[in-house]
Amino acid sequence: MRLAGRTAIVTGGGSGFGAGIARAFAEQGARVMVADIRPEAAAAIADEVGGIPCPVDVARDDSVAQIAAVVRAEWGSPDILVNNAGITHRPQPLDQVTEADFDRVFAVNAKSVYLTARHLVPMMKAAGRGCILNVASTAGISPRPGLNWYNASKGWMITATRTMAVELAPLGIRVNALAPVAGETPLLASFMGEDTPEMRAKFLSTIPLGRFSTPQDMGAAALFLCSDEAAMITGAILPVDGGRCL
Repeated sequence: MRLAGRTAIVTGGGSGFGAGIARAFAEQGARVMVADIRPEAAAAIADEVGGIPCPVDVARDDSVAQIAAVVRAEWGSPDILVNNAGITHRPQPLDQVTEADFDRVFAVNAKSVYLTARHLVPMMKAAGRGCILNVASTAGISPRPGLNWYNASKGWMITATRTMAVELAPLGIRVNALAPVAGETPLLASFMGEDTPEMRAKFLSTIPLGRFSTPQDMGAAALFLCSDEAAMITGAILPVDGGRCL
């Protein structure tokens, strides 16, 4: 029970990597808030793990403020925050991505990290402890053509992770990031443009271990970085990519 007595918030926790992280945390004793823009998805995973569902649009200040209000009422302060919610635009030339798609990608992938920090870091500061885990991507380390602005948003998240780690370390708060390769999540078809055997084979050919990241892979890596076993680790970007970035 590596997280016994801990409280954790997982954004985008209603499916995919977020659900895998929520399950791993709950299995190791954490009380988990499953925050997701889809209320029914949040409720389903929260019910499965014995947690708290919280509908949220992570790109809106008032919505993230509601997370903080529920956390304050239920727990007082969160021990762990996982910024997992994310979206992408479809593969296309960088100059053909619409302004609306660009704005939405950066609102969900980047602004959300600012908003959760604004509302939840003060609680961690007051408690003198905390762990933040940002879910970045191999796209922020070794970008692919056609996903330019998504790549850039994940590169932003990697830099944000490192700067947050430097600033918050003296206050007892660790900040790390995971960088998964594409996985069996609702975003997979959007990354590939179309979900066909041929496109899957093309993607898999770039991954030395020959498979996609799974929610279980992400849960295991997140559990390590958010546990006391990683007490001396902050500012790290851990690829969970089967060798994709080698």
